[in-house]
Amino acid sequence: MVEMQNVRITYANGEGVEQINLRVAQGEFVFLVGPSGAGKSTLLKALYMDILPSEGHVRIGNYNSLFIKKKDIPYLRRKLGIVFQDFRLFMDRDVFDNVAFTLKVIGTRRKEIKRRVLRALADVGLSHKARKMPYELSGGEQQRVAIARAIVNEPFLLLADEPTGNLDPETAASIMDVLERINTRGTTILMATHNFEMVRRYRGRVVQIKNGQLIL
Repeated sequence: MVEMQNVRITYANGEGVEQINLRVAQGEFVFLVGPSGAGKSTLLKALYMDILPSEGHVRIGNYNSLFIKKKDIPYLRRKLGIVFQDFRLFMDRDVFDNVAFTLKVIGTRRKEIKRRVLRALADVGLSHKARKMPYELSGGEQQRVAIARAIVNEPFLLLADEPTGNLDPETAASIMDVLERINTRGTTILMATHNFEMVRRYRGRVVQIKNGQLIL
């Protein structure tokens, strides 16, 4: 499903990643662990092809960074779910419309949008807050909305970039429970985090990155 082979990405300041070789199988839950600045976010950006490698290649399903055309990248992203640390919700739209946004963009029928949004909100335990505004929610609830938005299009791969980084331990644990349930249903998850202690409490393969290189 996911393959990174001899990937090298370099920024102008000299930071980046090099000689990255990683495979993730369908249905896996993989933690990408490392300190801030180690290269975790860079790897995730390479997977949704916000950055293309200067060497090596990234393959996601049938998409390959060596051959993908710029116009095809949005179609790749429609098959992925992406969750960020800072939620990135639309503050002028309620919970339902935040989750529905992706489906509206791709022209999904209204009846289907309602069905999928309500199911995604049920998956994260927020059916009762569909018409609340983001600023009426706690941080943990806002992250649950972000997860619902990421899974509403039934992605085969969920990328989570420090999804618990801004949350207290109890709230972070509840978010991890949500992610585990999603993974149990078959969605592959790759989660970047700097929280080694939290990772030890959950099942899943751990891949460590340090100074831009994977430590296997």
